[in-house]
Amino acid sequence: MSEKNDGYKIVSDNRQARFLYEILETFEAGIELKGTEVKSIRAGKVNLRDGYGLIRNREAWLLNVHISPYQSSSDYFNHDPRRTRKLLLHRKEINKLIGKVEQEGLTLVPLKMYLKRGLVKVTLGLARGKKLHDKRESLKKRQDEREMARVMKHY
Repeated sequence: MSEKNDGYKIVSDNRQARFLYEILETFEAGIELKGTEVKSIRAGKVNLRDGYGLIRNREAWLLNVHISPYQSSSDYFNHDPRRTRKLLLHRKEINKLIGKVEQEGLTLVPLKMYLKRGLVKVTLGLARGKKLHDKRESLKKRQDEREMARVMKHY
């Protein structure tokens, strides 16, 4: 968990997504949560790695995101860690996403989960899967940038 100076507290970051996907556009969405889920998120017990977004019946859903059960409460009040959660987006954004996801075969990937003014938000990326050669290319580019930074540091 890290703290930014503009009031955002990043709870979870999906760094794997930027490696596996080419991010074309990002959207900020709220999530419909239960009380114990919010407490777990504040404690940083979230894993976005396997998660993805889905548009069904003109509603946006977040699937397969693991929010660990809250430890300090009984199991009776706790939630299912991988339950499907509704995403809160504006109607225009959902309509835009419907077109992109269905026609162009793009994927909705959760990139970050953070607290903004006390509310839990998710940054979703509209993504296209990278091929193996694209992944190699981005690794090579990152390696070259590191090498250049190292050389520049000595001069």
